[in-house]
Amino acid sequence: MGSIVFLEKISIDPPREKIYQRLGFKKRTTQIPAGQQKEIDHFINEASSLISLKGSLLRLAIKHNDGKKIFLAGDLTFTSEKLSVFLRDCRETVFMAATAGSGIMEAIKEKTRQDDLAAAVVYDATASEMTDAGLDWIMDYLNQHLRREGKVLLPRRFSAGYADFNLENQRAIYDILQMGKIGVTITSSFILLPEKSVTAISGICG
Repeated sequence: MGSIVFLEKISIDPPREKIYQRLGFKKRTTQIPAGQQKEIDHFINEASSLISLKGSLLRLAIKHNDGKKIFLAGDLTFTSEKLSVFLRDCRETVFMAATAGSGIMEAIKEKTRQDDLAAAVVYDATASEMTDAGLDWIMDYLNQHLRREGKVLLPRRFSAGYADFNLENQRAIYDILQMGKIGVTITSSFILLPEKSVTAISGICG
């Protein structure tokens, strides 16, 4: 079983185009008044300053994949035909997690309490997209190391709760990534807290 890599500080710029898309603006068809865009950009900058991106990742060998179950090093087994197909050409898998931290969630709640819904909505969109971008950063980070081994990471990722990969698998992923060490907890219904926390699986080929 491999060693967990903890990423205590992930530094990225806010992905503004994706944030605007999440807010409902279409790049080529939505005209945004200059004053409104200035306000949104201000809120994005405020939100990003409150986000403390952290992550963790773990590589595990795939011992067997029978098309329905994936048997991994460390006596870990997942049942999912869709995940089995996703990883069919891979000898290893990688588990990853990213969190925006609790500060931004407190700020969203505070803006909502103040009835500043414009700021709250932009804060929320910024946190969501920056957390997803945190996973992108982790994948890029890992790919740099894999290239030296002559291996490559699948370009896509797979998450608990998608297709036939039940959300309850989030518990096992949470545990093996030791997400408590990056400030994340998990509820009895397998929801990660702070809310802007995500996990994903990808495969390593080559």
